[in-house]
Amino acid sequence: MSSLKDSVALLESDLKAVPLRINVYQDLPFAILRYDPTDEWELRREIKLLAKRLEGGGKEVHIIPMSELLWTALEKVHRKDDDEGLQAVVELEKQRGYVEAQHQVTTYLSSKVWIPLWDLLAERLVSISPENSFVFLTRVAAMSPGIFHISMLPDKNLHRSPRPELFAGIAPKIT
Repeated sequence: MSSLKDSVALLESDLKAVPLRINVYQDLPFAILRYDPTDEWELRREIKLLAKRLEGGGKEVHIIPMSELLWTALEKVHRKDDDEGLQAVVELEKQRGYVEAQHQVTTYLSSKVWIPLWDLLAERLVSISPENSFVFLTRVAAMSPGIFHISMLPDKNLHRSPRPELFAGIAPKIT
């Protein structure tokens, strides 16, 4: 069995345990499953299979790709200001490099002036019943190491909105 399958099996065991065997931060159950980036395609398959097994056991599973939230944020930024958003980031990268562009996206995703990522996530959670639900945050690599740290989410007061039993951030190992 691959280490990825071992990790998914451990996560599944922790999710099926009563009570859940995960870390709890500020009343927000949160687990991060780290994987080797070369296992991306296998991981996507394994997460879908895990979701089906959990659903078969009576749980609701919601998979939210962080990449969707990133693109949504960039679109909303552009709607707020025609001079900002994805095209502005592309131009900034051409003129001043990747790091500057990365800092700008970080500003978009973390500043109340723009579109905080945790607000977009909270919007997605409103329609999810907090009882008996799991949310898997996937495609976290879209945030790149310096754009947004998924580990910040437990500190962003998401516990104030209806929330599932668990968030599982599925994040590649950064070397």
